[in-house]
Amino acid sequence: MALFTSACFVYAVTGEHPRLGAMDVCPFIPVRGVTMAECVSCAMELGHLLASELDIPVFLYGAAASRDYRKTVSQIRAGEIALNIREAGRGPSEPGRLHAVQAIGWWLEEANIAQVSANLTDHDVTPIHVAYEEICKDAAALNLPVVGSEIVGLVPLVTLLQVAEFYIKREGLLVLEEDQKLRLAISKLGLSSLKPFIPQERVIEYRLGITTSGPLVHLPVGSFVRSVASRSSAPGGGSVAALLAALGAALGTMVGQLSYGKRQFESLDATMRQLIPTLHGAMNNFLPFTDADTAAFNQYMEALKLPKQTPEEKAMRDKARQDGLRKAVAVPYELAKQVNCLWPALVQLATVGNLATISDLQVGARCLETSVWGAYYNVIVNLEGLTETAAKHKLQAEMEEAVRVAQDGLQMVLSALTHRKNK
Repeated sequence: MALFTSACFVYAVTGEHPRLGAMDVCPFIPVRGVTMAECVSCAMELGHLLASELDIPVFLYGAAASRDYRKTVSQIRAGEIALNIREAGRGPSEPGRLHAVQAIGWWLEEANIAQVSANLTDHDVTPIHVAYEEICKDAAALNLPVVGSEIVGLVPLVTLLQVAEFYIKREGLLVLEEDQKLRLAISKLGLSSLKPFIPQERVIEYRLGITTSGPLVHLPVGSFVRSVASRSSAPGGGSVAALLAALGAALGTMVGQLSYGKRQFESLDATMRQLIPTLHGAMNNFLPFTDADTAAFNQYMEALKLPKQTPEEKAMRDKARQDGLRKAVAVPYELAKQVNCLWPALVQLATVGNLATISDLQVGARCLETSVWGAYYNVIVNLEGLTETAAKHKLQAEMEEAVRVAQDGLQMVLSALTHRKNK
């Protein structure tokens, strides 16, 4: 930046986009694991450095603004053309339709098209598809076609998934996988109309390598099995139980997909559109438990390594042990709860699904029941070390009930399949 500012003469810079100076804006956006307050702190620190070291005047805007009249970039730029969609509207007497939106229109010479440039300051308030659809609505009223859109810079994954979910619901689509949802969002918004939109380059989480799954989930099957067989306590039964849950849900998803989209199962389309996303979503939710169980066990083992020479060290170690045990209990406890939510879907699938996949659903149901048993055993063994007697009794009773629910669910699935097979 120092080299750029020393060589840049801002008045000689050309282009359609209004700008404040050598650098127009440098937003700090909380994506994951950081708060807006921390982003504000970063913005203030950068502003101080730019002013003190490079002698560059800096305006803080948005949540970092120190004055109300500098909350938005358009307030600072002053004199921008207001559009119908932007929150400020055309003036106090004519507010815009969308909140948390700043916008301006101009002619994009190099593409020979008019463009509406919108800054969505909070995608939870106004998602991308809402702004896009509103602009399309105004364009249609003027008999103007919308040929696409573009996103400048990087974008959080959730914003594109919001777009996909909107069009999936509006058009009655069945789209399950994340990459397919991104393709849908890119297509519906026309994000590749000016240049190719490549998610691996443009989505923040992909660029940063952020994933919701840990290392175990990404191992090849053989490597995972060998890691379980290794001379180590983790991964162990808890991680295997979580993997079984994911496999059980995956088999249910497979049966659903093989009972959908064919003429012979046309009458089941509405039912499968409800069951398949439920089972597929559960499959994805169960996978992270594989690593979470191992992480919880490792947390407990780290607590055991803490020093215990002085009363203070003993107290700190005991607290760390109890915290580790609570975590080691919480992971399989939550797994069992979530697995047992699937039995109604499994029973319905067993009642109407493709009979050619009967063995797959039988295996899937037994995987789910076994995963609950695995969760039960892991909770019980860790409850022994907890000092909170009342909580221990409550959790044990709940896990015993969870096993009963799983056993009943399994029997209902197997009975429904056997009944249909013997008809």
